[in-house]
This record gives sequence, C-alpha cells and structure tokens, in this order.
Amino acid sequence: MPELPEVEALVSRVKPDVTGRKITLVEVLRVGSVKPQTPAEIARLVTGRRITDVTRRGKNILIAVDRGLTVRIHLRLTGELHTGEAGKFTRVLFHLSGARQLVFDDTRVLGRVNVLTETETAKALEALGPEPLSRDFKPEPFLAAAKRSKLPAKLFLMSQKHVAGLGNIYAAEALFHAGIDPRKPIAKVSREKAESLHAAIRTVLRGAVKSAKIAYNRPGKYKEAAGFRRAVYGREGEPCLRCAAKIRRIEQAGRSTYFCARCQR
Repeated sequence: MPELPEVEALVSRVKPDVTGRKITLVEVLRVGSVKPQTPAEIARLVTGRRITDVTRRGKNILIAVDRGLTVRIHLRLTGELHTGEAGKFTRVLFHLSGARQLVFDDTRVLGRVNVLTETETAKALEALGPEPLSRDFKPEPFLAAAKRSKLPAKLFLMSQKHVAGLGNIYAAEALFHAGIDPRKPIAKVSREKAESLHAAIRTVLRGAVKSAKIAYNRPGKYKEAAGFRRAVYGREGEPCLRCAAKIRRIEQAGRSTYFCARCQR
C-alpha cells in the first residue's frame, strides 16, 4: 500500500501537470471506484471546474477545484494516479483542457475517488494526527499519547491518530532506528527511546520521500520503498545491518512486521 512518501512523490509529479486545467469530461469505468457516489454525480459535480491545487493529507490525495469542492483520492492497496495514457486497469478518467488526462488506475478496485464539499472533506480527515514532516509534529504531544496508549509500539504508529500517513514499511523502519521492539507496549517504552522514535520517524520519512521522488518516473514502474534502503522491512532471514542477526517476521493485526530481536528491545 502506498504510504506517505509514495503519495507525496505522486502529488509532486501530478500537481504541475494538472493545476490550472479545466475538467472537461469525467469517465467512470468502474462504478465501485466512486462508491457511495454515482458516476453521474461525480461528473455533474466537477465537469467544467478548474483544478486549483493538488495536496496530500496523510495518505489522501486532495485535488481542489474551484467553487469549494475537493476530489479526494485514496489509493488503498493498488491505486495509482498519473497523467499518462488510460489502460487496462483505468477506473476513473478525467479529461482536462489542453489535451491532458488525469488517470486513476487500480488493479484490484480497492481505492476510492469521491467529490466532497469543504465540510465533508474536513470530516473525512478529522481523525488524522499531525503530519510527521510538519512543525505540528511535536515531541511532547507524541510522548503523551504514547504514555496513554495500551497498544504495541508498531500498532500505535499505524493508527493514523498519532502520525498521519505512516504505514507498515516506515513504521517498521522507524522502530528499528529507535531500537524498539514492535511488540512492546508503547506506554512502557522509556522516554529516551520514545524521543528517539519521534526523531527516527522524521529521519526515515525524509529519506523515503527523497527516494520516492527519484524512483517515481512513470506509471506502472513503481513500487513502495523503491530506491529506499530498508534496514528490516521485507528482509526476513537476512542479516541485520547492525549486528548480523537474522531479521525476523511476525504478524501484527494481519500485517507483517519485520524487526531485529537483538537490536530492538
């Protein structure tokens, strides 16, 4: 599933191509991609409107159009957004002025494209925590939330209430860099390690965003964490980069967690 770095890279690539262009036609090629709205509703709401901005909030792509509406796109597991040609897995196609197209592809039809008012957008995003690369992501509120939580460290990071956009890959990497066992209750992590985790989240994500922007060169040729040197994620059985012990994999809340049992305590 695309996480914050991948979505950030995608937004940075799409934004200059579509900002200022008018939506001239909308084709919904898979009804499930716009539920609970209908294809006719999507088309009615945005046809003829001009794209004014493209931003990211957590893992959400927010395409602002004039008169206060937002096209909210969540890629889920297999979604992708680009300005290339439509293809076999295109689910929603926005025709734009200047002979451009904004294409939403999704092989498994898990992602969603919806058009929201300002109030609806605010409600959809209200549960998200601070952006980890913004000034709003301060150590003290993060540490206080950790002390109140009953969750294991990995699940605490992935809840989206405490860190917006952080997912499976980079949560595992941040925990490794901070030396924290993903199974350990976050409330029992020492203040020193919790502070290290806060810093590690920012460091890991900055590096991943940089790698993602380099790696995302054309649709269909991009995978999560492409170009990012992973210390633990996806490396089960391989030697730890620090101590050479074998990286372990366990399951937490239905997702794979990778860690070094020697380095992370």
